[in-house]
Amino acid sequence: MSIRILRKYIAREVYAATLFVFVAFLALFAFFDLVTELADIGKGRYTLVHALGHVFLSLPAHVYELAPIAVLIGTLYALSHFSANSEYTIMRAAGLSPFTAVGILFRVGVIFVAVTFLVGELLAPVSERAARELKLQRTSTLVAQEFRSGLWVKDEYRFVNVREVLPDSTISGVRIYEFTPDYRLQTISSAKRGVFAPEGSWRLADVERTQFEKDGVRVERLVDMKWVSVLTPDILTVLFVVPERMSAWSLYQYSRHLVDNRQKSERYEGALWRKLFYPFAVLVMMALALPFAYIHSRAGAVGTKVFVGIMLGILFHMLNSLFSHVGLLQQWPPFLSAILPSVLFLFTALMMMWWTERR
Repeated sequence: MSIRILRKYIAREVYAATLFVFVAFLALFAFFDLVTELADIGKGRYTLVHALGHVFLSLPAHVYELAPIAVLIGTLYALSHFSANSEYTIMRAAGLSPFTAVGILFRVGVIFVAVTFLVGELLAPVSERAARELKLQRTSTLVAQEFRSGLWVKDEYRFVNVREVLPDSTISGVRIYEFTPDYRLQTISSAKRGVFAPEGSWRLADVERTQFEKDGVRVERLVDMKWVSVLTPDILTVLFVVPERMSAWSLYQYSRHLVDNRQKSERYEGALWRKLFYPFAVLVMMALALPFAYIHSRAGAVGTKVFVGIMLGILFHMLNSLFSHVGLLQQWPPFLSAILPSVLFLFTALMMMWWTERR
């Protein structure tokens, strides 16, 4: 039997089954999201149409999160169907070894890896931000207020306090405390609002600037003032987004910003490593599904195998979240906490293959 023909046949069945699983999961999650959004209809100008738009824009994030689980279930269903119809037995009799089967599945899975990475890096962050802005603008809600006094950010020798960040990235109630290299207070600048200019700096309006000099204190009022800072609307937006929903590039930029300002960056570095490794978890899930093809059973047992796949997928998702939090608490290297769940499941897949081969 030609390996090329066999690969096309397996790929067709795995792609079809995985696509079906994706559609079913996305329909279920969209329904739950819509139920949640119904509670906010009527707030400001937020209508049912906007709620549906918010649900639609949230789908790419669900695609990214569900990718390993959907691929596991889809692959497991396809392989279990082969086993139930004795097709996989015929493939093995024709010379299909376990290593060849793994190679075929990994070649099929490369497409899933690429799609998962592109959705998580390019599509999901943009659609998530658009969904958030849509809801904030229609409900007239602020992006966030970290404390009662607003948001606090360290920027080199400055401590910046922003009371409100609006959906259009305009900031209001800005206070900038600037210190000398030996941490002596130099100036305090207060501005009613600020807008990010195209040239890469902030334009602050209605500014009151207090300078502490050797011979006294000098206060001046300015109609507007240019403020050059490493802080950008993207960085400010990062502060209000769950790290797992951010792109790898945004996580890298913000974690470097935290390191440069001598702040803790472990949470964002861990999220960055998980973002890089998560697409490859698809291949681990496909390897985990392969041993089920060696367990010959009747067609009625396919549903049981699919149920086991769902449980394994949920377990992987829970362990992924668990290790990220345990890693922060135990101060594990971010790389280790990100890769450990995939390594454990890959080891489980190898042990299952060894057990099925010994039978």
